[in-house]
Amino acid sequence: MIVTLGLLLVLQAVAGMIWTAEPRSFPYAFDFRGAFSPAALFTVLVVVAAAAAILLLFKATPLGLRMRAAAFRPEVAALVGVRVGRMLTIGWTLAAAVGALAGLLAAPPFIHPTVMDTVFVYALTAAVIGGLDNPVGTVIGGFLLGVVLSLVSGYLGAELVTLAALAILVVVLSVRPDGLFGQRVARRV
Repeated sequence: MIVTLGLLLVLQAVAGMIWTAEPRSFPYAFDFRGAFSPAALFTVLVVVAAAAAILLLFKATPLGLRMRAAAFRPEVAALVGVRVGRMLTIGWTLAAAVGALAGLLAAPPFIHPTVMDTVFVYALTAAVIGGLDNPVGTVIGGFLLGVVLSLVSGYLGAELVTLAALAILVVVLSVRPDGLFGQRVARRV
C-alpha cells in the first residue's frame, strides 16, 4: 500500500508537470435534475452490472476458480497446473479496469491531477473499516462511513468531512487493525 501511495504521488506530480495542475472542465453526459437523476441511475446500474459480472467470473467460470486458487493457495494451484503468475496478472488487470471504471463514475465535471484524492481517502477508510480481506465488510464499512460523514457534514460543516474520514481511519487502525469484519491471521516466523 505504501508503494502504491508513493507511486500515486509521483504520477500526480508528473501529470501536473505535463498537463498543468489547473482544473479543466467537461460537460456531464446526463442531466442532474431531480432527486434521482439519470446520471445517478446510470452509475448505480453500471456498478450493479460490474459487480454481478465480477461475481459471475469468480463463482461460475473456470478462470475465476483458477484465479481464486492462485490467490489463496498459490503452491497448490501451481501443483495442479495453474499458471499462478498469469492468474495474478489477470487479477491485477481486472482490478485496474474496475478502478478506472470507478474513477470515471466518481469524477466531478472538472479534472486535475489530484481530483480523486478525497475519493481515495474515503475508499481506503471504508476498506479498512470493513476489513481489507472482506468485500462484504468493505461495502458495509462504506455505508457506515457514508452515514457518519453525512452527519459530520450536516452538524460540523462540509470542510471537516475529509478530516473526519482520516480521524476514523486512525481510530479504526488503532483499535482494530484488521477492521470490523476482518479476520486476524496468525503469522508464522
